[in-house]
Amino acid sequence: MRKNDKIFIAGHRGMVGSAIWSALHAKGYTNLVGRNSLELDLRNQLAVSDFFSEEKPAVVIDAAARVGGILANNNNPFQFLMENMQIQNNLIDSSLKADVQKFIFLGSSCIYPKLAPQPLKEEYLLTGPLEPTNEWYAIAKITGVKACEAIRKQFGKDYISLMPTNLYGPNDNFDLTTSHVLPAMMRKFHEAKLAGERNGTTCSEPVKLWGSGSPMREFLFVEDLADAVVFALENEFKEYLYNIGTGTDLSIKELAELIQKTVGHTGDINWDSTKPDGTPRKLMDVTKMQQAGWKAKIGLEDGIKRTYEWFLKNQETFKEVKI
Repeated sequence: MRKNDKIFIAGHRGMVGSAIWSALHAKGYTNLVGRNSLELDLRNQLAVSDFFSEEKPAVVIDAAARVGGILANNNNPFQFLMENMQIQNNLIDSSLKADVQKFIFLGSSCIYPKLAPQPLKEEYLLTGPLEPTNEWYAIAKITGVKACEAIRKQFGKDYISLMPTNLYGPNDNFDLTTSHVLPAMMRKFHEAKLAGERNGTTCSEPVKLWGSGSPMREFLFVEDLADAVVFALENEFKEYLYNIGTGTDLSIKELAELIQKTVGHTGDINWDSTKPDGTPRKLMDVTKMQQAGWKAKIGLEDGIKRTYEWFLKNQETFKEVKI
């Protein structure tokens, strides 16, 4: 890669895209291109095709997606399936037609079967049923992975897919109806803490959380993912699919207690076992990426602290997604 090669980052305003933009800028890449959703609707095939004809990027990083937690996926299956397929299909097809040599597709660990052996290896893809609460998003992402694999096989281009585990960090979505578990917990604990203070008590208001707290989850700070993308950009990988994670996990209950401690919430945690837990465990096998030469650097406790510091500074403007 040359520092002045034109790099189009789709979704550059989101949590992942903005972290990638910052990481590339810090490494001296000077020709970064981004468009917000008003400037370029990635669901519009003609608009995307015209953009590629005009801009002629050398590299495309697909960090654009419609995302959300269990509730958002359950309530909007068609949008999560169709819009994600439209976005990625337009980007991948236009990249091929524009002779883009390097394409990095970002997906999610939810592409793997619900009851696949742990930790999740890349070869487990398409070996069993998906988790029902997010299968629509997962199916869309699987088609993107396979499209990139097909292009590698048929046209010999360096198109690869990186599958990160659960992400969190600055610029996350903290909307309680559409966010993922970590930012949703952070906001709930913060608001319960403030409610207790407003009531003049020494104890925070109780917080109700979904499920039993027993599922195991792995979390990756978004700046680590951005670092992995830069690594993938600067190196040629032999295979089409690589997991990106820390290789360690913890229970949702342990996560809640860690966020509670970071926020300074002192009330009770009440678990609503009538709500779904989702997949029992979802830990990534990151052996392939480590063998390639990359490893996560930021620990969960430090990452949560940095995320909460960002949250406190951006409460009036942090991202909320309305469906």
